Amino acid sequence: MSLTQRVKLAQELHDGIAQDLVGLGYGLDALLFQEDDEVKRSALRSVRFDINTLIEKVRSEILELRTQRGEHESLESQPELAFELTRVFNEIISNVTEHSRATRLEICFSDNGIGGARAIDNHYGLQGISERITALGGDVEVQSDFTGTNLVISLDLLRP
Repeated sequence: MSLTQRVKLAQELHDGIAQDLVGLGYGLDALLFQEDDEVKRSALRSVRFDINTLIEKVRSEILELRTQRGEHESLESQPELAFELTRVFNEIISNVTEHSRATRLEICFSDNGIGGARAIDNHYGLQGISERITALGGDVEVQSDFTGTNLVISLDLLRP
């Protein structure tokens, strides 16, 4: 099964079964709140914990479907690549700012990954990028879907 097919299946699992299980859990929470009999409450709590376990299993399967394991290592596990790319990007930016007489810079990054790049609570990567670029007077645009992610940074260059 191709990665695209796996991502579509993961989306269907998320929007279908996973959401249904979450809704079922909320329904059980409401019953728990209304029930006074401790024996019945205990039984309801047990079912609620089982639903939580199922939700975690479905989420794990969704992640597994969206991940093509072993095909690519993360950049952090490839320090030489990270080092070399940092040097290359520094040189490009240095050449633009020192030699090109450009007044505006646009940097585009595109990948063919699984997508899903968006702001998430307690995850600060995109937020940090946006804060840094905004502080420089620039803009960040992110478009991400199951075919990959495109990130565009645009900013005016200061002239001496």
